[in-house]
Amino acid sequence: MASLQQKEIADTKSKKKALELGPLESVFPCSTSKILDFMITFSDWDYSITDIGKNSGLSFKTGFDEVKKLESQGILVKNRVVGKAILYKLNVKSKHVQDIMKLAWNIAKNRANIEEKSSTTKKKSGGKK
Repeated sequence: MASLQQKEIADTKSKKKALELGPLESVFPCSTSKILDFMITFSDWDYSITDIGKNSGLSFKTGFDEVKKLESQGILVKNRVVGKAILYKLNVKSKHVQDIMKLAWNIAKNRANIEEKSSTTKKKSGGKK
């Protein structure tokens, strides 16, 4: 029988993020960016700390710490309680969140344009560099 520690390591390795590489994470590779990318992409819904961490590719502890920091800054807000779980939502009314969303959008557009130019160049040159 596998020990609890071995099971936790296996669970960590099998975690799948909701996004492969979000726009903010591509420029600012940190836990906060992973959470912001996830919460911006899925801003219509609310999530528990466990779900935020899991979908951002983070451990529960890191997710908990980051959510608390983002909540204290008014970026995330408590939306409702289901059982013992507190569900958080992106505070889209916040000027800071609106600015972060604009930044994420601009980074995503820039990445898409670069990828489009790169694929167009490859087609013109017959796939050769």
